[in-house]
Amino acid sequence: LSHARAVTAKYNVHLICDEIMTGFGRTGTLFAHEQANIKPDLLCLSKGITAGYLPLSCVLSSDAIYAAFYEDETAKGFLHSHSYTGNALACVAALASLDIFKTDNILTNNIVKAARFNVIAAPLAQHADIANFRHIGMIWAFDIIADYAKEPAFGKHFFTRAMTHGVILRPIGNTVYFMPPYIIDDAQFQLMVAACLKVMEELSSPHYRRDPT
Repeated sequence: LSHARAVTAKYNVHLICDEIMTGFGRTGTLFAHEQANIKPDLLCLSKGITAGYLPLSCVLSSDAIYAAFYEDETAKGFLHSHSYTGNALACVAALASLDIFKTDNILTNNIVKAARFNVIAAPLAQHADIANFRHIGMIWAFDIIADYAKEPAFGKHFFTRAMTHGVILRPIGNTVYFMPPYIIDDAQFQLMVAACLKVMEELSSPHYRRDPT
């Protein structure tokens, strides 16, 4: 990111940071780009603004970009909107979510919570069929390297089996990841870990009947 910012600045190219998934504390800082000590020209935000309760998104711009499009005359100004711009209910949810960030010290509390969760996740990190266990902020990911994870339908099988254990997981390739809500507690995180271990046990069983699709 630092290199991308330096190169784009050198050639006068706008840098866009898409923080729809990583924004609002998911990686440990309010925005992920803060960890690279940079500032983008355009910042895309959504999801975390309302804590996922209602759809709301926005694009923040630098003062320079804003000024380039600013014009008092309507015929010359850059007018942009759509039918649901500034939906009042979604905006109220966003304001409530942002208030909670301030009053409940979300970022600080997440550091403590994530440390506890790392201990709970130790059986995954140490599992023989798992490699590259990693964590940042409130995101955990690990690669399953067993033979069954090489099957084209692995993601479908893992998702289906996890559902039977009360957990919704969506692997990407052979990578399983956790992105739990910030209100999750130790017992609920333990359920996620236990479900993963159980699913791995089931998928590795020679008696497990796979749907070839």
